[in-house]
Amino acid sequence: MENNNQLLAKKVVDTMLEKDWFSQWLGIEIVELKPGYVKLKIKIKKEMLNGFQIVHGGIYYSIADSALAFASNSYGIKSVSVETSISHLVSCSEGEEIFAETEEIFSGNKIAVYTINILNKENKKVAVFKGTVYKTGKEWFPA
Repeated sequence: MENNNQLLAKKVVDTMLEKDWFSQWLGIEIVELKPGYVKLKIKIKKEMLNGFQIVHGGIYYSIADSALAFASNSYGIKSVSVETSISHLVSCSEGEEIFAETEEIFSGNKIAVYTINILNKENKKVAVFKGTVYKTGKEWFPA
């Protein structure tokens, strides 16, 4: 049986995804979700390739940014990114699946910091994203 924190995390992320047209276009699938953590998956489509026929760096960035949003909001408090960066390590091609897995590094009253590893199906890091969010203090579902 899921606990209340887990149910809240799912409700928040489902609500976010409902109108997140870009994440829907990416084809994001939630592999695992719990408060402060998410693992996402996408399959690389031809439209996601750059002129070198490898994944456009913006795709890695985008799945990581969605992972940051879902993980940081999963506690039920609206949080927005204030700083992000990415390092591209390995290229991927059409048809491959990639995963974005979050790690909460710090969570204070107003600021939280996350690392998001972008992994291929062999669990090899293809990019590393770091994001800082501001916690607004506003609840997703006020009582």
